[in-house]
Amino acid sequence: MTEFEPVIGLEVHAELQTRSKMFCGCAVVDSTSAEPNSSACEICTGMPGTLPVINRRAVEYALRVALALNCSVAESSLFARKNYFYPDLPKGFQISQYELPLASDGWFDIEADQGEQRVRIRRVHLEEDTGKLFHREGYSLVDYNRSGVPLLEIVSEPDLRSVEQTRRYTLALRSLLRYLGVNSGDMQKGVIRFEANVSLRRTGSTELGTRTEIKNLNSFRALSRAVAYETERQRVVLSRGGQVRQATVGWDENREITLAQRSKEEAHDYRYFPEPDLPPLQIERAWIDRVRSELPELPAAKRRRFIAEYGLSEYSAGVLTEEPEVAEYFENAMSTLSPGALSAAVGPADPKTLIERTSQAVSPQRLANWLTVDLFGLLNQAGLAIEKSRVRPDSLAQLVGLVEAGTINAASGKLVLEQLFREGGSPQAIVRAKGLAQLGDQSQIRPLVDRVLAEHPDQVSAYLAGKHTLTEWFLGQIMRAAGGRADPAVVRTELEAALQEKSRSTQ
Repeated sequence: MTEFEPVIGLEVHAELQTRSKMFCGCAVVDSTSAEPNSSACEICTGMPGTLPVINRRAVEYALRVALALNCSVAESSLFARKNYFYPDLPKGFQISQYELPLASDGWFDIEADQGEQRVRIRRVHLEEDTGKLFHREGYSLVDYNRSGVPLLEIVSEPDLRSVEQTRRYTLALRSLLRYLGVNSGDMQKGVIRFEANVSLRRTGSTELGTRTEIKNLNSFRALSRAVAYETERQRVVLSRGGQVRQATVGWDENREITLAQRSKEEAHDYRYFPEPDLPPLQIERAWIDRVRSELPELPAAKRRRFIAEYGLSEYSAGVLTEEPEVAEYFENAMSTLSPGALSAAVGPADPKTLIERTSQAVSPQRLANWLTVDLFGLLNQAGLAIEKSRVRPDSLAQLVGLVEAGTINAASGKLVLEQLFREGGSPQAIVRAKGLAQLGDQSQIRPLVDRVLAEHPDQVSAYLAGKHTLTEWFLGQIMRAAGGRADPAVVRTELEAALQEKSRSTQ
């Protein structure tokens, strides 16, 4: 049986977070909640006699992305008219870029199973978004609030070979756009949309197969399932000796299948020609240099730094740096872990706590684990973003310090975190108010051990007769007597000492 491999290229459309639209002064509003057609004017609705004006901030945002994707920026680029009719396109054409885009020939490295993988970027160009249709039984409504919103199109070369690579590329690209501050990444509001070009070829061949283009995928789930379905559909066709027809297809979310929309579609179908109402877009070298100098630390670089500087695992570093707000939260928490900060924070909770022990105990990896497992779990249950959390970064660091120093145990730590999440406040105050400080002193634990042994003489006799598995049972009884607050290591030490004394006394 002939084996085939997928060849996948992506077109990613990202709305730019400007205050006004691409070619007019209308405000960019939330198209999912704003009153329909409340932010539209004669320019973005294509009235006769109107003239567009390029949004400088949109161009600067596009430059950020192009430079972050290692593209060559054209000092002169052109806008063009892409002609087609659709009810959500009031002008009958879309202002876009075609022959001379803003930037081209870049690359973007992503993490893949086999290590870092480079995806080539063919072009990055500016255009305007369309309106939005709402279909009802027997009729459709159109909202032009989104019409004219600045849209950035990022086109990759067909360098992706699997659904998983496609997913990782789009996740990494979304993270990059958020770090650059040009896109919110809110998939539910449609601010990022995907179009996938999928073809198959015989494994080992360099010749490209006939592709289909899957239009308007607005979630990572839809993208993954649509690409997987189309890949398998083409594999079946080719395995049976058939031919794949070039077409534009849509994804039916309910039936989870692709459906043909249009047959072969080429650039000439859109009758591109230069936009007569806009001059060439001139980008000065000084502007490019300034934007490049102002780029923030990007996700891949931050991930590498977290591994090198904090000694985090690759997985933890990846989770922490996926969202800029999470990375900032972690670093703010780490900044409180100086001995002085811990002395002020932990000291009052338990006079017997050694501050030096605490500062040594709190490792970045432990803090990362509490953040990405325990705090993330609470945030997910509540449907909150981390910037909305009542748990301050310094409070989480102090809480982890209390657990790692042995002032409280892990179970108590989770209780404290839950209260911090509900009400905020200080972990030390919660520990004191609830009496959660862990019993770790011999003088506190030995009486509990002696009491439990005295209350269970039959089990003690069985242990002395050779049933040493009762050690774990005794441990459970002592921890219960201590209300779960005893240090298990100290309990075990004192229990073994007490049992040895009883054993010697019977000899």
